[in-house]
Amino acid sequence: MNTANGKGHSDQPEQSRRRLFKNTLALTGAAAVGASFSGGAVADPLTLRYPDVNVKVLDDSFLKYRLFNASVERLATGMRWAEGPVWSGDSRYLLVSDIANNRIMRWDEITNQFSTYRHNSNFSNGLCRDLEGRLIACEGSTTSQEGRRITRTEHNGKITVLADNYKGKRFNSPNDVVVKRDGTIWFTDPPFQSGSMYEGHIVDNELPDSVYRLDPVTGEIEAVITDIAGPNGLCFSADESVLYVVECLSKPNRIIWAYDVKDSGRLGRRRKFIEGINHGGIDGIKCDQDDNLWCGWGSTGALGVKSEELDGVMVFNKSGKAIGHILIPEYCANLCFGGTEGNRLFIAGSHSVYSLYVNTRGATFV
Repeated sequence: MNTANGKGHSDQPEQSRRRLFKNTLALTGAAAVGASFSGGAVADPLTLRYPDVNVKVLDDSFLKYRLFNASVERLATGMRWAEGPVWSGDSRYLLVSDIANNRIMRWDEITNQFSTYRHNSNFSNGLCRDLEGRLIACEGSTTSQEGRRITRTEHNGKITVLADNYKGKRFNSPNDVVVKRDGTIWFTDPPFQSGSMYEGHIVDNELPDSVYRLDPVTGEIEAVITDIAGPNGLCFSADESVLYVVECLSKPNRIIWAYDVKDSGRLGRRRKFIEGINHGGIDGIKCDQDDNLWCGWGSTGALGVKSEELDGVMVFNKSGKAIGHILIPEYCANLCFGGTEGNRLFIAGSHSVYSLYVNTRGATFV
């Protein structure tokens, strides 16, 4: 028994009341602090150390783009195969396809909430926005009744089918998409989802692997590339003089081809720009304002490949030299730039969405 107060009885009840009072104040204060930060996202960095060890400098030129006190942060998780992230600047949210779950997810930068944007998305894959801010989606459902098409979501929420066939034959499974400054829509059409009951439905392909150019005003569709196997990610250089396209089924490694874009909008000569040596799984790609190419990266699934050494984003300069590697603990299928200044890199991992602030902007930032 504690008799320090000279009255021969314990003061434990009083101490308990004091502790309860202090804890209540602490909780109230924490709630107030939380409320004061409710207007912004809560960071969940993969490491607390600066500079982030997950941001690898492969060439000193990458130091220009690495922010010393910026971390790779996980924003949300719970997907099965994340693809096609696209940023909406006016409402400050990110959309990302969760293909195997047949939905599009929405991460809100203001509230940090992660929710379903669209159920039954027809197994959407690549996403982007047109010049009016409308959502353009590659739908790879691979059924005879829905999907396998390019759609546009109007401002009132209605969905317009822009294209679902080429010369009367249905697309295989539209994969990735980009809008040029003249308003034309360019997309890849490999066979990936058409052979899977996990990401759609198995069907017989009717067309060769191709890259298409779609004029949304006239409805005219042109097959601009028909001689690469498994075209996947694509993007334009900052001045749109070059179109980059990933060939996923090339052997022994995946390749990024660079095509000259003529003044007429047609494609000219091509050259091999990057080869994913050591079974690097090049996937979605984006160009920044300095013509560096930021590439979704991981393993192709070849036996014996150490995925943990590859997963993330590889950065190449305009000469094709690897200058940086951003590691995440999952395969990166695609990425995009966003945020209020266009300098926030959003990364679609297999199950999760990550972000990293960098010292550059996406080439299409306005």
